[in-house]
Amino acid sequence: MSLLKKVNQWVSGSPVKSIDDNLSDAHFTSLLSSLMTMAWFVEARDPYTGGHLWRVSKFSELVALKAGLSKDDAARVSLGGFLHDLGKVGIPDAILRKTSKLTDEEYEIIKTHPDIGFRMLSGHPLAELVKDAVLLHHERPDGLGYPQGLKGDQISDMAKIVGLCDAFDAMTSSRPYRSGMPQEKALSIIASNKGTQFDANFADVLMALGEEGELVHIIGHSDEGIPLQSCPACGPTIVVQKESQVGDHLHCPNCTGTFELAKESEEYQLTPLDLVATAKELEPSLDNALISRHLDQALMGLNQKTIEKHMSH
Repeated sequence: MSLLKKVNQWVSGSPVKSIDDNLSDAHFTSLLSSLMTMAWFVEARDPYTGGHLWRVSKFSELVALKAGLSKDDAARVSLGGFLHDLGKVGIPDAILRKTSKLTDEEYEIIKTHPDIGFRMLSGHPLAELVKDAVLLHHERPDGLGYPQGLKGDQISDMAKIVGLCDAFDAMTSSRPYRSGMPQEKALSIIASNKGTQFDANFADVLMALGEEGELVHIIGHSDEGIPLQSCPACGPTIVVQKESQVGDHLHCPNCTGTFELAKESEEYQLTPLDLVATAKELEPSLDNALISRHLDQALMGLNQKTIEKHMSH
């Protein structure tokens, strides 16, 4: 069954009914897949952010549900979490992949990505569904965020949740200049910045999830049950796709080292090979299966009225 037919079935109960009579099947499929694919490839540009979109999406969904948002709203937040960094497509590689501290000028360039992402969404039928996550995830309750300097209730719940989970994932993920923080340290930082950098209510929810052990299966993972794998030289940079097979050759996107995938006691292992990856081998391999699963989980939470409302904008 095609992705379009599956989506139609999920939101309407019919495998053949069109979601919007003004959109052809091919056009709708292109619009939907382009957003998810673009987000995935933007992430793939940075060797140290593998799985970031999946993790932010999963954290955000958990927070939304525990905070009492509806299943429909939680599904929207989950999609927003996956798409929030679309605008980084406009950030130069020299800045996006920089391993040392950014200069003030470089940071100003990084700060343009919410606006770039918002412009990318302009005119898209699903723009209203996720635009707050894309445009406002760096706003802060104290008004010191960007790009608009909004305060408190001027920031939507979607943006508050995605911004919180984006920061939590950044803290618990490794970078060239530091290892990822333990969950407890990251949550203590969030606790110290409740009401200023982070919404106090959603921060409390995230901390409660941490205390309940609901975050550990997401931290440091790139898919359900699949931790990021470590390159001996670069740390956790290697993404194993769920459909990967034992014996596959995987490559560190940072140092180009090559490894053979093995599995022991249901856990993946990497055996270093005396090979340097070619440019062709380093090209990102789109994880269509992960994207399809993510759409499945998120869209099953959306009701048809929500889809129709946002498709009509």
